[in-house]
Amino acid sequence: MITLRPYQLEVARAVADSVVNRRGLTFSVEIARQGGKNELSAQLEVLLLTLFIEKGGNAIKCSPTFQPQTFISLTRLKDRLNDWGYAELWKTEMGHILSLGNARQIFLSADESANVVGNTAHILLEVDESQDVSKEKYNKEFKPMGAATNVTTVHYGTTWDDSTLLEQVKQLNLELERKDGIKRHFRYDWQDVAAYNPHYLSYVQVEKARLGESHPLFLTQYCLQPLHGCCGFFSPQQLDQLQGTHMRRSAPKYPKTYIAGIDLAGSTEEAADAKLRSARPRQDSTVVTIGELDFSVCSDMVPLPQVNIVEHCCWTGKPHVEQYPQLLDVLKNVWGVKRVVVDATGVGAGVASFLCGALGMPVVVPFLFTQASKSRLGFELLAAINSGRAKMYARDGSEDYREFWFQMVKARSTFRANQTMDFYVDPAVGHDDFLSSLALLVEAARYTPRSARGHLREAAL
Repeated sequence: MITLRPYQLEVARAVADSVVNRRGLTFSVEIARQGGKNELSAQLEVLLLTLFIEKGGNAIKCSPTFQPQTFISLTRLKDRLNDWGYAELWKTEMGHILSLGNARQIFLSADESANVVGNTAHILLEVDESQDVSKEKYNKEFKPMGAATNVTTVHYGTTWDDSTLLEQVKQLNLELERKDGIKRHFRYDWQDVAAYNPHYLSYVQVEKARLGESHPLFLTQYCLQPLHGCCGFFSPQQLDQLQGTHMRRSAPKYPKTYIAGIDLAGSTEEAADAKLRSARPRQDSTVVTIGELDFSVCSDMVPLPQVNIVEHCCWTGKPHVEQYPQLLDVLKNVWGVKRVVVDATGVGAGVASFLCGALGMPVVVPFLFTQASKSRLGFELLAAINSGRAKMYARDGSEDYREFWFQMVKARSTFRANQTMDFYVDPAVGHDDFLSSLALLVEAARYTPRSARGHLREAAL
């Protein structure tokens, strides 16, 4: 039998009191990632199904998606009912409804396309991962489910940015608390959870070392600090961390290992309109960033090598077909790179295919930019800088050096729902080819030699 921790019990008692006494309160519950909010929800559902087994009524829980989130919640509730001795008593209906006597727990998807109108919540309305649920969907289709019954509502989640449904409910609850003293918002960050779980403490300490304290995911998922809209991608501290002291080089140093990230210039047809192009300080370029790997810094906390940028190679205004022989010569004959991550989006597919044929798939990793993949790339870049694993060569007075830092300073980030982000340089200000090439280089740095032992391994992800 799983026992709830004190912070989980605090929430459960408040919600159960509101349900039993028909108070109709709305609660917001922020618990650090993997801190037990789903277990809290399942145990609370068992309790309420038991209390209403004869009287009956519907409890409704929605999640951002049916698969896997809603399905996982349904499975967890079945397990907990079995734990409490109800194995022969509960039944399922239509694949998403679980009943115990006359009481029913209904699981619904809060996806924009889900048809949920017509359901009524008599006992409880739960919103899982509320930060990822559309405010419009909730206000139009889910909130009215409890209007006729003055139902108690609970929003669970981890914070993201200041525009989410969860943050909206949280701020309203805090304002109501100031007025009447009734606690409606419950917040337990990673330190609150770790006080009761030493294994969790160890896990978060590793994440803190890997991501860095200022990383958006660490701030939101573990510290429960919301992000604030569009802002600079790098902080001044991160820019300082990115600056290295090593010298730029034009040739490899044996027996070091070298990798590359390649951002490809778009074709003329794909460029912005003439007016926008004229506002840019230079044309879009193909940028190759060469990195030297240092495996001596690997540890159990951060099992990835440091990557020192040692060279930039750029081609501006040259068709891709004319870049092929130079690209191949730089990567194969000059640097002998062990891994290349290349932008394979749109017109880049042809160059990626050429390099795969010339150098082989184990060496060349085509990268297709999508909303999700670019978001992951951005988070990994921030983690590498925060942990000191990415360093730029020292000032050398070159145009490459100036352009690199111009893009780093001008880089911006936008945070979206579902814990995703975008990073870019405003097209009206300049290009982001050096920025993208750096991000692809960090992706390439997920390489370690086949002969490595212990925590080192080849990570072809």
